[in-house]
Amino acid sequence: MSLRPLVSKEDHMQGNPDAPIELLEYGDYQCPFCGRAYPIIKKLQLELGDRMKFIFRNFPLTTVHPQAMLAAMASEAAALQGKYWPMHDMLFENQRRLFKSAIMGYAEDLSLDLDKFGTDIKDEEIQKAIELQFYGGMRSGVNATPGLFINGEKLNSGWEGDELSKYIRDKYPQFM
Repeated sequence: MSLRPLVSKEDHMQGNPDAPIELLEYGDYQCPFCGRAYPIIKKLQLELGDRMKFIFRNFPLTTVHPQAMLAAMASEAAALQGKYWPMHDMLFENQRRLFKSAIMGYAEDLSLDLDKFGTDIKDEEIQKAIELQFYGGMRSGVNATPGLFINGEKLNSGWEGDELSKYIRDKYPQFM
């Protein structure tokens, strides 16, 4: 299946916006598989540098991960203060501690305005935006996390270890 909706300026993106390789993850901050994918993607970002951009969309699997929505809300609330990616990293690096008091501590560590963050983390508009990301993932064929797309095409093979890097190198040798 292909990605719907396509990547836009509304997405959270790291890297060169004109990079020839676009890696998009539909992820859940509490998902152990997403936690395992996190350092693999970080390593790939270092390896590919300006040749890759990375996009993360929320796909909280709330029936199995009770703190997933709170963590997604925290990332989006941090984004309103220009700290999306630092919060994203903090959440994955502290994946076993995603309860509210811990998340407020992460916000403090990131020097966020805690009053604003505390209000934004409960904002219904942010929750609706996360739900739209979730439904976009469903329309794109995501049924588990991490749901990975490379240049708009769903990755249906393995991603662990060096598999993701090998897949990209084999599929796009012109960019290596």
